[in-house]
Amino acid sequence: MCGIVGLHLREPSLYPRLGELLTGMLCQVTERGPDSAGVAVYGDPRWSPPGEASVSLLAGARTADDVAGAVRALLPEAEIVDAGQTLVVHAATDPGALAAAVRDAVPGAVVIGVGEEVAVLKGVGHPQSLAAEFGLPAAQGWQGVAHTRMATESAVTPAHCHPFSVGTDQCLVHNGSFANHATIRRELRAAGAVFDSDNDSEVGARFIAAQLAAGYDVEKSLKLLCERFDGFYTLLVSTRDSFAVVRDAIACKPAVVAETPQWVAMASEYRALAGLPGVESARIFEPEPEEVYAWQR
Repeated sequence: MCGIVGLHLREPSLYPRLGELLTGMLCQVTERGPDSAGVAVYGDPRWSPPGEASVSLLAGARTADDVAGAVRALLPEAEIVDAGQTLVVHAATDPGALAAAVRDAVPGAVVIGVGEEVAVLKGVGHPQSLAAEFGLPAAQGWQGVAHTRMATESAVTPAHCHPFSVGTDQCLVHNGSFANHATIRRELRAAGAVFDSDNDSEVGARFIAAQLAAGYDVEKSLKLLCERFDGFYTLLVSTRDSFAVVRDAIACKPAVVAETPQWVAMASEYRALAGLPGVESARIFEPEPEEVYAWQR
């Protein structure tokens, strides 16, 4: 049992409230996953300044000052934001170049997010405490997803937390379990994929990233996942221009979607949606089994 929440804002006047609203949603599903949590925020100027690339990383025992010194030796213009268990590095360069520089400068660090729009923050602890540690209530932006984890398949560490962001500006959060993840992991490794954890959800994220890299859109990629993966799941997948939800063939794991002209939101339970502005007039529904629901920016 885990908790998923996500918010895609259509109304720019709400962008300054993204973190506030996402924090409220996250805190409503804390008991679904009290051991750890993670968030992905699209468009916050602290973590993802316009015109710059951002890399989110887990640096282990290294301090923010240590990381800053090592990264700036390669990229003097880089800035480091301390978000507790996660650090965010941003600089006016290409996302791939920044990620390579961070990996070179901080050997052993786990890169958990790369892009021009997204910052990914993860940690072990109570989700409400982690939201404060991340500085989530003050976040701005146009889209965010969050996850509270109750571990069933792998260790409780920051690297095993969701979201899994393994492609540029891409994220996946998962409630459920994939039965055939080991088989698909071997196939993806044979095709060149490198994994950061033994979490079954990372396999789903890397499968989706491979489909997007092959030229499929997010809807087709999720349909292919439904054809290939066994198990039970509710998935929320986000990119820099889309927000998509799918459930398994028997819709085993809960999900509810609410939609208004101002926003689209998804959560594991309705109470996570109840505090959103204008929810009383929203179209509210449960996603049908294996039907992909996608919204574009």
